Amino acid sequence: MSTISDNELLDAFPDTLINHDNKEFYRGWMEHRLLLNRCDDCGRWHHPPRPICPDCWSRNVAPTEVSGEGTIYLLIKLHQGAPAPDVDYSHPHPVATVELAEQAGLRLTSTVINSALDDIRVGAPVRLAWIERWGAPYPVFELCVTD
Repeated sequence: MSTISDNELLDAFPDTLINHDNKEFYRGWMEHRLLLNRCDDCGRWHHPPRPICPDCWSRNVAPTEVSGEGTIYLLIKLHQGAPAPDVDYSHPHPVATVELAEQAGLRLTSTVINSALDDIRVGAPVRLAWIERWGAPYPVFELCVTD
């Protein structure tokens, strides 16, 4: 069980709506762990966090760590957006929806770091990485290097 209190969690993400359904998701971020809900009855993963399995309607769901491996499912390149640390909109900023390896349809949207923009493409394999933004950890992805 985590030692990060609810107050510490709220302080770390002051502009994020944190509630009972998603607090373990964000608490995982504080530990550099990507926790997504998984149904203990049917095994289905789901995101965003909800207290009920979308397949079998069980309330027996638990935040469970994923591998962080996946493939880029959708890619957009932003030319403008809200100010964020280390984001320079004078060059396109990649935003990728990644389908995670645990289950078809299980997806998370973030950015891809440490890669040339031309190398980031739909279908590219990626793995989870972490950056600090506004003094808190955020999940991002890096391209997997293949030989």
